[in-house]
Amino acid sequence: MQQILFIQTGTGIDVHGQDVTKAATRAVKDAIHYNSMPGIERSLPDQRLENMKVNVKLAVPLDQDQLKKEKVKDMIPYGEVTVEVVTGGMATSSGIFLEDKADKNDLMYIVNAAVEVGY
Repeated sequence: MQQILFIQTGTGIDVHGQDVTKAATRAVKDAIHYNSMPGIERSLPDQRLENMKVNVKLAVPLDQDQLKKEKVKDMIPYGEVTVEVVTGGMATSSGIFLEDKADKNDLMYIVNAAVEVGY
């Protein structure tokens, strides 16, 4: 990306499922949900939305290998989208102890996102 025009941030949580993709898509939705970019096309050198670049940075606490990057990319309606994953976010107790569920734990996954838009 040559020029970043703006960055939006968001947080997403999966409280009981330990689904890092669900937390990541919620973080991206949080970052972009309340934004409008009416002048973005005029700000791009070729004035075409499909040619803008979008880099999604995700701070993921656990299970990075289980993240479905294509689902994250699908959250962005325009442009060439890349997904970058770093260690971060948080895994903390959801307050529920699941003693009879050997395949689950009580952790909630919290993912932070930074969505960079530019060209």
